[in-house]
Amino acid sequence: MTWVHIVIGLVAGICGGFFGIGGATVIVPALVLFLGFSQHQAQGTTLAAMIPPIGLLAALRYYQQGNVKISAALFIALGFFIGAYFGAQLVEKVPDILLKRLFGCFLLIIAVRLILTK
Repeated sequence: MTWVHIVIGLVAGICGGFFGIGGATVIVPALVLFLGFSQHQAQGTTLAAMIPPIGLLAALRYYQQGNVKISAALFIALGFFIGAYFGAQLVEKVPDILLKRLFGCFLLIIAVRLILTK
C-alpha cells in the first residue's frame, strides 16, 4: 500500500509542477477511485499530505473527525515533493497552447469519471 501512496503523490507532484495543480484534481480522485477511501477520508488525507503550510487547520478538523489516514498522507507528501520537481522540468518543453489543451482534457477526463462512477 505504501508504494501506491507514493505513486499517487508522484503523479500529483508531476501534475502540480506541470499544470500548477495536484491535490484536489489528482490525489482526492485517486484515493476515492483506486483505494476505496470515502470522500471525507480522501479530502482529509489530501489536506494532511499538503500541510506545510497548505491546509493545516482544515486537516486538523478532518483529523479530529477521524477522516485522516496519517501514514498515507506522509507517503503521498513524499511522492508529491519529488514528483513536483520532475513535472516542473517536463513542462518547460511543452508549448503554451498544447499545455492549455492537455490541462483541459485532464480536467474533463476526471470530471466525466467522477460523474459516471459510484
